[in-house]
Amino acid sequence: MIMTRENTAVGNTLHFDAEEKITEEVTAGLHSLFLKESPFQQPIRSCAVIGNGGILNNSSCGAMIDQADFVFRLNFPPMNWTDDVGTKTNLVTSNPSILVNRFNGLMEKRKPFITMVKEYGSPLILLPAFSYSVNKEVSLRVHYTMEDFDLNSKVLFFNPDYLRNLTAYWKSKKLKFKRLSSGLMVVSAAMEICHQVTLYGFWPFSQDLDGVPLLHHYYDNVPPKPGIHSMPEEFYQYLQMHIQGSLRLNLEHC
Repeated sequence: MIMTRENTAVGNTLHFDAEEKITEEVTAGLHSLFLKESPFQQPIRSCAVIGNGGILNNSSCGAMIDQADFVFRLNFPPMNWTDDVGTKTNLVTSNPSILVNRFNGLMEKRKPFITMVKEYGSPLILLPAFSYSVNKEVSLRVHYTMEDFDLNSKVLFFNPDYLRNLTAYWKSKKLKFKRLSSGLMVVSAAMEICHQVTLYGFWPFSQDLDGVPLLHHYYDNVPPKPGIHSMPEEFYQYLQMHIQGSLRLNLEHC
């Protein structure tokens, strides 16, 4: 799932998974940024993957989420709703556009970014540095920032070969999309490294099961950019896996 010094050698050529014609040679300097080995050497018993859907509002799922052995979160969501979303974070992803839009790509003052990261404790930070060429530099700056401020958080980079294979897999399941969402990427990974996976906040619709209107996110009502992801279609896959018993999809008040 991630780039490590074990699975990627100096001199290898990386092919960006979303831009096949873009390549990057693994220099000694780049290689030194990868973890020595994957942090997922042993299966994890129970995992919670926390989406950011408005269905989490007033869910009171925080305590249940925090009981999981490992908690994944997506795109540095606000943590002010602890009763509903919990406090525990073992890994958090970030879309590089968030780093650019909220923190000016870490090109100026970085303290606001550091303050935000500290709200999560010392999580693993997972970035798609080698998906699009524009992602690389800002993703590497996250790594340098963690080092400069002596934080314990480790920065992980998605392996573009893994994401390429994952894209092919979901297309073979007839899922139509321009780009997999980070949610489906993380859920797919969690299914590989966790014995039990429970999803919270994965509900892409504007009303709950009782027809009550919902915000798009539990923290705001900003809609996604159209035409990039296929959230309802992805949700259908989660629902099928729930029915099969492969994972648990929580859509209720906890």
